[in-house]
Amino acid sequence: MRAVHDLAQAPLAIAGQSALSAASLATQAFANVETLGGFAPLSLYCLTIARSGERKTYCDKLLLSGLREHERERAAEYKTEVAESQMSQRLWVAKRDKLVKEATAGKKGALEAQADLRALGPEPEPPLSPNLTASEPTLEGLHKLYVTGEPSLGIFSDEGGQFLGGHAMNQDNRLKTIAGLSALWDGAAINRTRAGDGAATLLGRRLAAHIMVQPVAAQPLLSDALATEQGFLARFLITEPPSAIGTRTRRDTNAGSRASLDRFEGRLRHVLRAPKPIRDGSRQELDPRLLRLSPDARTLLWGYYDAIERQQAPGGDLTEITGFASKSAEQAARISGVLTVWTDIEASQVGVEAMQYGIALAQYHLAEAKRLTEAAAVSDRIKKAETLRKWLLEKWPKRAAAEGRTPDFIIPRDVAQYGPYALRETDKAKAALKMLADHQWLYPLEQGTEIDGKPRQVAYRINGGSHAV
Repeated sequence: MRAVHDLAQAPLAIAGQSALSAASLATQAFANVETLGGFAPLSLYCLTIARSGERKTYCDKLLLSGLREHERERAAEYKTEVAESQMSQRLWVAKRDKLVKEATAGKKGALEAQADLRALGPEPEPPLSPNLTASEPTLEGLHKLYVTGEPSLGIFSDEGGQFLGGHAMNQDNRLKTIAGLSALWDGAAINRTRAGDGAATLLGRRLAAHIMVQPVAAQPLLSDALATEQGFLARFLITEPPSAIGTRTRRDTNAGSRASLDRFEGRLRHVLRAPKPIRDGSRQELDPRLLRLSPDARTLLWGYYDAIERQQAPGGDLTEITGFASKSAEQAARISGVLTVWTDIEASQVGVEAMQYGIALAQYHLAEAKRLTEAAAVSDRIKKAETLRKWLLEKWPKRAAAEGRTPDFIIPRDVAQYGPYALRETDKAKAALKMLADHQWLYPLEQGTEIDGKPRQVAYRINGGSHAV
């Protein structure tokens, strides 16, 4: 991580996210880690927010070079496997057709023919697709890849705006995608029903993710009520580190940085090459072992959980981000599990040192989630207030005239009934009106002020008249 920070002169957190997500992809097949509420996958979802020029793509290139080399090697092997598979399938079909022909010609009895067909065995299956990553898949495309390919996959995109703004996350598909990706983070079975290929339940699949996105593309997701309410955002380790642009004047690098990166690349390829635990009788259903916490590691995690839980009480520092806070202890356990298996594929338990690192990283990401979601919420409120301001200027005078109303005044019910679609709830209308009043676009009137012949509990006069807003 520090080696990439040194070589790329990018923010340390960007290098850290790339390293952590790569390690998660490599290790998630091998174990489920013990948490305070049962066992969970080692899958991590990372979201890195950085503007253009922060060298996030270069960080990913350096840290994923081992993964890309592994994929190239597997692609070459796959070509050979496909050729061999096609030959085996042709031979199998020819033998089957011969046996069927002999049976129908009366050369063999029915029982003997059936025995010969059973001895022939099942039709050879094609080799699994070697792809381990996708950059902007739809949920259906991801499920299809799980049918034909490896059971441990990753979504890795250094242009995450294309994924967040693409087909998978558009208005029609957002809920489906959010629910599907959340279930994969949980390690749940995939229930797949499609016209033409029937229904199937896919077990033992794992998904890691690292989505890099510019701030302008991240803001809608961070303020998305659906993503928050469904717990989708809380499954991500989010960061937006301070910019390094303007400080990258040094040209030399530390002598050991390249060697450290080479060691990381070698370890990544080694773990990816290691045989995956597959359930008997299956080609693709992972059978991860249980990675338990040592007693001291469990004590540390309980202490962290208790501290986070107290801060979620009314008035606490984490009251507004309980979704992130409630998952933070599990995130710490997952991270500690990734670090443990990365060091030793055969490890049987998480030790104190790995848990200390896991908790430290979980704390960092929880603080980042609090900072960024609060900023996004403020930005979203400003956006809604600006939408209302334009509506008051462009639409309200005509609507008020049509209703026989005075266009110089506005009440929350008017906004909830006639206003912009995003504000057609009383609470949202009141919040947007208050923000405009705070910025002196509106003047609040005393409770009981008569507007259009009726006393109003909440009412505003539009600053300078309807044409001045």
